[in-house]
Amino acid sequence: MRSPFVFGVVAVSLLGSLLGAEELLISPEVHADRRVTFRVQAPKADELTFVADWNVREPMQKGDDGTWSLTVGPLEPATYIYGFEMDGVPIVDPVNPIVKLRARGAGSLVTVPGSPPTLWDQRDVPHGSVNAEWQNTKLLEHEPLVTVYTPPGYDENPEKRYPVLYLLHGNNDTPVGWTMVGKANFIADSLIAEGKLEPLIIVMPFGHAVPYSSPPEKRAGNTALFERYLLEEVIPMVESRYRVLADRDHRALAGLSMGGMQSTEIGLRNLDQFSAIGAFSGVARAELAEEVPEPFEKAERTNEMLDLLWIACGRQDPRAMERSRRFVAVLDQHGIDHEFVVTEGFHNYAAWQRYLARLLPLLFAQD
Repeated sequence: MRSPFVFGVVAVSLLGSLLGAEELLISPEVHADRRVTFRVQAPKADELTFVADWNVREPMQKGDDGTWSLTVGPLEPATYIYGFEMDGVPIVDPVNPIVKLRARGAGSLVTVPGSPPTLWDQRDVPHGSVNAEWQNTKLLEHEPLVTVYTPPGYDENPEKRYPVLYLLHGNNDTPVGWTMVGKANFIADSLIAEGKLEPLIIVMPFGHAVPYSSPPEKRAGNTALFERYLLEEVIPMVESRYRVLADRDHRALAGLSMGGMQSTEIGLRNLDQFSAIGAFSGVARAELAEEVPEPFEKAERTNEMLDLLWIACGRQDPRAMERSRRFVAVLDQHGIDHEFVVTEGFHNYAAWQRYLARLLPLLFAQD
């Protein structure tokens, strides 16, 4: 089957031959001042709305030639997810081939580069590799993808073993979200090049152990099934195929949104498996202290075992902030050591890649 990318290239080529390359629509257009212009050619549309992951919904203006346009910003350097609603129907940007596939649906991507380049830009530093691992599973109904980052020098140092971070995505995302949008691999590359991070392996599994299209009552068991999948299948697969330091002192768990909830709940239930936990814009339910009382009632032991419990959330993310504050209050009540970082930011990768850049140097710091 012809891939969507090839189909898009062919379509653009044919359109260029008909209209002339100089008449091709440009969208998105990133300006030098970090403003971005979006355009859609839709002469028969009655209404077109721009939607983006920084809580934006704005009507677009229609020109005489049937081209709708909107300029936003300036935006902070980051990669953003956006799309349009054409007469109430969600669509991706028709001329932008850079598409973020989700567990259900898709969104278009635009990257606003930094000047000088940020940690998550593609900088002139040694780069690691990002591998796609498929595994046979006995626990799940589908064959999930696991994305694995190995640091620069991994292949050149066959005797060296590395600590590992299991990095989880959010609701309706996929294992490629952290690299395609969050640029986790570039962040690690840059920090390693600056001497701020010891080389590590980052494993990004599929967090929807229960198929995303399942009924709500079945999806309610997703975290429990994902916990089994992570511990019984993902970690053994990684430790059999990669040179990781296979002990809890060199194993960390972190994630964003749904992945942040999974990280805190699974991490606190399995302190014998993980020495550090991170959560971005999503944490365990406050009720976890009643459901799994041991790590809360034995706070001294929990503090001894956890090198780091790191929680971050943006002020412009009210639902996640409320939940984070509730969970942090439970940690305070039981005397569990943690760091709670509050920043400006929405529920998007623009915030999460900054959190990852702050968390990574804190992991395995005792090494």
